[in-house]
Amino acid sequence: MAALRAHLWTSLVAARASSLLLGRRRPPCAPCSTSVAARGDAMEAAPRWLAGLRFDNRALRALPVEVPPPSPEDAAFAPRPVPGACFSRVRPAPLREPRLVALSEPALALLGLAAPSAVATREAEAEAALFFSGNALLPGAEPAAHCYCGHQFGQFAGQLGDGAAMYLGEVCTAAGERWELQLKGAGPTPFSRQADGRKVLRSSIREFLCSEAMFHLGVPTTRAGACVTSESTVVRDVFYDGNPKYEKCTVVLRIASTFLRFGSFEIFKPTDEHTGRAGPSVGRNDIRVQMLDYAVSSFYPDIQAAHASDSVQRNAAFFREVTRRTARMVAEWQCVGFCHGVLNTDNMSIVGLTLDYGPFGFLDRYDPDHVCNASDTAGRYAYSKQPEVCKWNLQKLAEALEPELPLELGESIVAEEFDAEFQRHYLQKMRRKLGLVGMEQEEDVALVARLLETMHLTGADFTNTFYSLSSFPTERESPDLEEFLAVLTAQCASLEELRLAFRPQMDPRQVSMMLMLAQSNPQLFALMGTRANITRELERVEQQARLEQLSPDQLQSQNREHWAGWLQQYRARLDKDMEYVEDMAAWQAEHIRVMRANNPKYVLRNYIAQTAIEAAEDSLDVPQVQRVLKLLETPYDNGGGAAAEPKDGSRAASRRPSYSSKPPLWAAELCVT
Repeated sequence: MAALRAHLWTSLVAARASSLLLGRRRPPCAPCSTSVAARGDAMEAAPRWLAGLRFDNRALRALPVEVPPPSPEDAAFAPRPVPGACFSRVRPAPLREPRLVALSEPALALLGLAAPSAVATREAEAEAALFFSGNALLPGAEPAAHCYCGHQFGQFAGQLGDGAAMYLGEVCTAAGERWELQLKGAGPTPFSRQADGRKVLRSSIREFLCSEAMFHLGVPTTRAGACVTSESTVVRDVFYDGNPKYEKCTVVLRIASTFLRFGSFEIFKPTDEHTGRAGPSVGRNDIRVQMLDYAVSSFYPDIQAAHASDSVQRNAAFFREVTRRTARMVAEWQCVGFCHGVLNTDNMSIVGLTLDYGPFGFLDRYDPDHVCNASDTAGRYAYSKQPEVCKWNLQKLAEALEPELPLELGESIVAEEFDAEFQRHYLQKMRRKLGLVGMEQEEDVALVARLLETMHLTGADFTNTFYSLSSFPTERESPDLEEFLAVLTAQCASLEELRLAFRPQMDPRQVSMMLMLAQSNPQLFALMGTRANITRELERVEQQARLEQLSPDQLQSQNREHWAGWLQQYRARLDKDMEYVEDMAAWQAEHIRVMRANNPKYVLRNYIAQTAIEAAEDSLDVPQVQRVLKLLETPYDNGGGAAAEPKDGSRAASRRPSYSSKPPLWAAELCVT
């Protein structure tokens, strides 16, 4: 078996070398499977539903590709530096008994794939399981792993690359569009470092669902077309606590115009003064030029056409547009309460898409300092810090583009464009969330800031508070005002929730010891980097002491007072919006329409994803993933949602309320790393 695989791989490399000598494109790779018989079946399997996909892999023609030397199979994909190349040829590793978890029909429609008919559904699902697991390759697919670097948590990490993702190729549609396909979790690549190139069911379901949820929320994002699991397993220590377990290998089909990222341009970085690491292609400015030519001509053709004779001005216009798109993207995140979790430069798209869904989260209780990634102990990527982090990442991209874009020019573009574009887009979106459909007012900034302050003080649920505001009675003497106030305060955190949220995270003895160290040896204390953790812990202790003095009635009274004060401001602002309106009925209709179109009822909260994961892992309710997906496809819908509820008797059904309710208490215990 091993000898057969080695022979096939050697033949593949020889064929590639021959095609290069003859100036021809490499023929598609032979499909892989788990046995000789299975390999033969896969090689003979002709796609039917997927037969219309036409590949034209421009990236591999435009950018340098490393072809691994003929060697034993394991050595061909061993982790290694990949200098002088943007891609390395790879092939997916086969899975045992791949089976479909879910498909996204809207995402696959981008490729020109119609939803399979009821008669052909089973055949299409089998085809999806075969080709979207990587067990067989579609005609024209050319698997490759992309080489990139990145700044991770503020430090240059050197070569990273697609350690668990594989470029399949680019599909051209009848509509004239071009979409890059990726398999995430399809096996090892030269960039896998110490990992195995696999993803597991829980993380794959989260990425699949969130990619599609973000699109339907209106946030720029990569897409997910399919999620395929298997009987193959890998060992994972989920919480890094010494309790590993076997988990099922799972693959996600990802779709985007491109997966190029800021880190793609960091492969040329010279030795970093802090980490001592360098990019694998230091000194290869010729490749940087190739990448810029490819990126601008492919994804910003208008800029290419406008500056065809001046590369510096072209590159400046390209970087300016990347800056603006990034600012608008993070503004959208802030307006739906989305936290990325790992905003490293290698997770930032050059076309302004939300990229790589790892430890993401949506805000439940509004907390500007919320950190969704349990590994981010310093809170670098907290919700409120996301705009500033994205700006910092753009600075690193500017450095990576030099000398093709002079650094001084790149820095001035970030300074001129980012904050202004972010504030403009953020305020525009927030005004729509508040139903302010008339003229902008200077006070709108203060109104939004006071709203968020009120939400913070009352521990209000981010999504549900905005959704509730859609039903605020606009008539000044409305008898429903008290009833509305009760609805709004019901979205505030209870004493039980607050006590759970502010429970101590550190042993009191550890806190005491660290405080003593801060007094006796402040230099050592500063070097340990624990100041922020100690500060947060002291704040928790202080908050817990306050909560102990409160009764539920007192808390509710405080919350009503906070909200009554803000609603008074809000009503005054709505009065100004209506001041010069002639047709009040038309204004009212537009006010409600705009609010309902911008305040979702459903987002992918962690506990919703968790119920779908548990259903799939327990094999009790596998279709739950597809039902949750359908719910997330209409996040602004006022009706529906019942179809996504777990079936009676399932563990998930016994653990939580409706998906549009505040999360249950157990959701606070969920930990994502």
